[in-house]
Amino acid sequence: MVLEMQHKQPQPPSLVELCITTAIDNVRFIGYVGGIDFQLLDQILPHCTVEQLMHVEDCTEDTDLSPITNKLWKRFYEKQFGYEKMKIVIERMKQNRVTFKWRHLYEAKLKDVEQDEKRAADRLKQLYDNEVAKKQNRKTKLCAKVPPSGKRSFWANGPGYNLSNVKSNIMKKAKSDLLKSQEMKNLAAMKRNAVQKSFSINAPKRSSSSTSTPGNASSFSSPPKRSSLSSKAPSTSRTQQPGRKIM
Repeated sequence: MVLEMQHKQPQPPSLVELCITTAIDNVRFIGYVGGIDFQLLDQILPHCTVEQLMHVEDCTEDTDLSPITNKLWKRFYEKQFGYEKMKIVIERMKQNRVTFKWRHLYEAKLKDVEQDEKRAADRLKQLYDNEVAKKQNRKTKLCAKVPPSGKRSFWANGPGYNLSNVKSNIMKKAKSDLLKSQEMKNLAAMKRNAVQKSFSINAPKRSSSSTSTPGNASSFSSPPKRSSLSSKAPSTSRTQQPGRKIM
């Protein structure tokens, strides 16, 4: 019983296994691996990412790590671009009887994909610019369109807009409103009153001598009549003059 329990107890890991586990946990810090047994690298490097594996190979330029890394790059190629793409590459190498490292194939394919994406982005940008240019041309044509003939009078600079007619109609209306206003009526009444007062002041008065003698009465009566006629003639002209100036 004691012997069976001793056989079932787990054995502690060896020093090599502890080193491999530690290296895997810190694989992001690994750089140069020259001189390390490939059997150990075969257990450590599969845990690297694309950038980490590339960094290890670039740091270890004096050692060809392709016997270990070639299959890792093949796996990255299949994962990145698909199994069908990988199969096509293998068939082409067989037909041409050539062999390339999978890292080089991965990098070349990555550049092709980037160029294709750039060309596609350029095409999309060109299509977008063309659409924008078309919209700008449509806007320009709509703005340059001449308004209909029935609505040209509403445009300030249109051909159907006559400023002379508008000005004459405004002046006529203003004159008509002025003549009909109460101020002009009051002014005309004041002028008539002034003329009547001046006529009554300038008219001659009959003296007592004119009543005593008939001869003297006839001699004095004629001049006032002539003066009254002369005074009435200017009065009519004076009352008509303000009206002519306003019109």
